[in-house]
Amino acid sequence: MKFALAQQDEKTAARAGLLETPHGRIHTPIFMPVGTVASVKTVHQRELVQDLQAEIILGNTYHLYLRPGTDLLEQAGGLHAFMNWQRPLLTDSGGYQVYSLAEQRKITEDGVRFRSHIDGSPHFFSPEQSMAIQRSIGADIIMAFDECPPYPASYQYARESMELTHRWLDRGHKYLAENPPLYGQEQTLFPIVQGSTYEDLRRHSAETAAAYASCGVAIGGLSVGEPAEEMYAMSELVCQHLPQDKARYLMGVGTPADLLENIARGVDMFDCVMPTRNGRNGMIFTQEGILNIKNKKWADDFTPLDPAGNTYVDQQYSRAYVRHLFAAREYLGPQIASLHNLGFYLWLVRAARSHIIEGTFAQWKDQLLPKLTRRL
Repeated sequence: MKFALAQQDEKTAARAGLLETPHGRIHTPIFMPVGTVASVKTVHQRELVQDLQAEIILGNTYHLYLRPGTDLLEQAGGLHAFMNWQRPLLTDSGGYQVYSLAEQRKITEDGVRFRSHIDGSPHFFSPEQSMAIQRSIGADIIMAFDECPPYPASYQYARESMELTHRWLDRGHKYLAENPPLYGQEQTLFPIVQGSTYEDLRRHSAETAAAYASCGVAIGGLSVGEPAEEMYAMSELVCQHLPQDKARYLMGVGTPADLLENIARGVDMFDCVMPTRNGRNGMIFTQEGILNIKNKKWADDFTPLDPAGNTYVDQQYSRAYVRHLFAAREYLGPQIASLHNLGFYLWLVRAARSHIIEGTFAQWKDQLLPKLTRRL
């Protein structure tokens, strides 16, 4: 695997790059739809490839470990074969999911003991176990096992948590060196930068993670409740201390505005459940703003979901029709909304890339950004 910069914006830190993986190329900036349990909710793999032209999706180590389980995934030949997805895959390490189980887990130097959210059964994740599970899944890009501190966190807690993450990174790195991939293809480890919202911790963690990175680095522990401006400040700081020739992945972020703001600060890769989760609840993202398709005001609006859009569903279905589907509780409503939102996110990063290459990113961003947060 390798990453190469194609263009650097002159007025911002925005970058256009190319990430080459065993399952294909990824043009950055990129948004990665989240396929938590081997499925992007309500969206068929054919639609992801043919209609949305998604270049990479995510799988979730914690959820795939619980079901269908690593034994079945290995029998299938890995997640690519199991879900019939022949493009790049990324898996997180399970660290964030364990973080979210605050009442059901115990963190020690060895790893994390937790109980399944499905049936309450006890389990244990160590850095080595996380790597072993991700070997079984077979994703192209795999994440180091980390501890994600809550927000707010005291300086002492954030420092101790970061240091634990670094020790776990070293253990996971050693495990991978001693245990080859299972399916005859390379897997690339992305270390994760932690440190909460403390500048010196983030700087130190970025430098530590960079020493382990062969192709890319992830930025974790943001979008966990901190104000947006703090998130932007931390991502900008971290990017300033990461190598130019490594991809930068901001985990779990975010709104369309968050994507643009962080692209401008040097981030290359994003993932978030927002386009599908919010879509299933009737929130539609457009180039003119955000609309709640359930509102009565759209009942007789026969304009497209996004009149300025050019994604798969934009020109096929009217606001009135999609609102009717939600009112009638038809499954097709959330499906169309999810497809639209994913298409919008993917359009957004592709447009950002084009403007970076053309040298017009800063002007385009400043014009579009106020619209993206407007409620219609």
